[in-house]
Amino acid sequence: MQVGAVNDDAELFTIGQLARRTGLSVHTIRFWADRGVVADVQRSAGGYRLFDAAAVARFELVRTLRELGIGLETIQEILSQRVTVAEVATTHVRALDAEIRTLRLRRAVLSTVAKRGGTAEEAQIMHKLARLSASERQQVIDDFVGGVFAGIELDDDAMVVAEWMREMPGELPDDPTSEQVDAWLELAELVADDEFRERLRQVVLSESLEPWFDEGFELRRRVLEHADPALAEGIRPDSTAGQVIVDRIVGAGRSAEDRAELARRLGTLADIQMERYWRLLATINGRSPGTSVIPAFTWLITALRTHH
Repeated sequence: MQVGAVNDDAELFTIGQLARRTGLSVHTIRFWADRGVVADVQRSAGGYRLFDAAAVARFELVRTLRELGIGLETIQEILSQRVTVAEVATTHVRALDAEIRTLRLRRAVLSTVAKRGGTAEEAQIMHKLARLSASERQQVIDDFVGGVFAGIELDDDAMVVAEWMREMPGELPDDPTSEQVDAWLELAELVADDEFRERLRQVVLSESLEPWFDEGFELRRRVLEHADPALAEGIRPDSTAGQVIVDRIVGAGRSAEDRAELARRLGTLADIQMERYWRLLATINGRSPGTSVIPAFTWLITALRTHH
C-alpha cells in the first residue's frame, strides 16, 4: 500500500499529510488522536499512524465543533452517536445566550462607570447591583414599596398605585442600553434613601385621608394642556395672563382658601424625586419616560399662591 496515494483499497495519510490537508497543526491532530476522538485506521511499517478519508472528514467536523465552543468529551458523544449535533447545539445556544447577556451587561455597567466617572468602590457596587437576579431586583423594589405603604389602609386606587410602583421587568433586556442599566442603578440608590422613603410615606398617609385619584389625573391633564404651553411661551405665573390661565386650570370661582390648599397639596406631590422614580421605572421597562411635568406644576403652584 502506498501511503498518501490512491490504490485499490483506500488512500491513507500520515499525520503530517493530514495536517497539510486540513490546516490543523500536527500537535492538535496528535492530541485528538491520543484522546481517542479520531482513531487511526492502521500503522505504517515504520509505526506511523495512518488515517483514511473518513478520518479526514471527522477531523474537519471536530475542528468545526471546537470552533463553536463544544468540548472534546461532548464531541466524542456526538461521534459515537450517543447524542445528536442538534441536541448539543440547543444546549450550547442557551449557554451562549447566557454568556452574551452577561457580556452585554458588563459592557453597559462599564459604560455607566465611564459616564459617571466613579471610583473603584462605586464600580463594584454598580456591578453587584446590575448582576442581581430578576427576583432579587424585584425584592429590592417590593421592600421599598412595602415600607412606604406599611400599616396604611389602602383604597382601591392606592392599591393600583402600589402595584404600579412594583412594576419591574422579569430581567434587564438581553441587550440593555447604558441608559437602562444606569436607570436601575439610580433607582436602587433612590429606594435606599431613607429620607425619600419617609417623604413618600407621608404623601401616602396624607392622600389616604383625602383621596383624589380621579381629580388628580384630570388636573394633570389640564396642567399639561394650559400650564405647559404658558411655560413654553414665557408667560409669568404672577402676570395677568398667568391669572387667566390658572383660572382655566382650577376654575375662576375657586376660593382663595381652596387655592391655597391646592397649592400646598401640589407642593407636596410635585416632588422631583417622586417623578424620577416613575421615569426610571419607565426606562427600565423599555418605555419612554416622557417629558417632566414638574416645571408645569411648579408654574401652577406659583400662580395659585399669587392669584388668590
